[in-house]
Amino acid sequence: MSNDYLEFISQIKKITGIDLSLYKEAQMKRRLNSLYEKKGFPSFREYSKAIQGDKQVLNEFLDRMTINVSEFYRNAKRWEVLEKQIFPRLLKNSKKLKIWSAACSTGEEPYTIAMILSNMIPLSSVSITATDIDVNVIARAKLGVYPSRSLNEVPPAIKAKHFTKEGEFYRVTDEIKRTVTFKQHNLLADPFEPQHDLIICRNVLIYFTEEAKDILYRKFSQSMKSGGVFFVGSTEQIFNPAQYDFETEDTFFYRKL
Repeated sequence: MSNDYLEFISQIKKITGIDLSLYKEAQMKRRLNSLYEKKGFPSFREYSKAIQGDKQVLNEFLDRMTINVSEFYRNAKRWEVLEKQIFPRLLKNSKKLKIWSAACSTGEEPYTIAMILSNMIPLSSVSITATDIDVNVIARAKLGVYPSRSLNEVPPAIKAKHFTKEGEFYRVTDEIKRTVTFKQHNLLADPFEPQHDLIICRNVLIYFTEEAKDILYRKFSQSMKSGGVFFVGSTEQIFNPAQYDFETEDTFFYRKL
């Protein structure tokens, strides 16, 4: 690796937590070269200076480096069920819920949970664990900066309350960020914590084999309280929930027996 590229990688890791050395060097350099040349910078060194001095340049860099397929309030009707039906029931039993957003990607999902709960209980009572196998998406999630397309389904009042605008980008407020703890976690290899009130794992299990799904459904079920809820994605309906000690509470919501 050339010295200026090594220095660039080091600076980016310091600023964002994202480790570019984990990506294939030739592909990443090609991508970065076209990005900084398009912006009119002559070298990695000059580009690095601009990233450190200009939030808009930093946010554009982040947007290009991580492929963002998630959104806030993705499939809004499901989040409505969570807000109107699931949370009121769970909060009757306890005002301090144990919540896990599994395979959380760049953080839109756990932050959405916090925003919904902020209308129901004080944010100081909200504590969400969010995990992903990829350290780079976790670093991006911790920064909490998103392109406007990620906020397409966010109600205007929520956008005004919980985001600050930075050019073409939006930053999640610190009050919301403080409610979420991000950690690296491998669903298939690492143990699951027990006694969850709510586990959300959406649009991830479709990538696993049927055998792996079966293992994961059992692990999720065992790590939940009786009466807890497992919330899955819109293509991930469980056709035999009783096999995992679940019953259907609503479409894509399963209650632990």
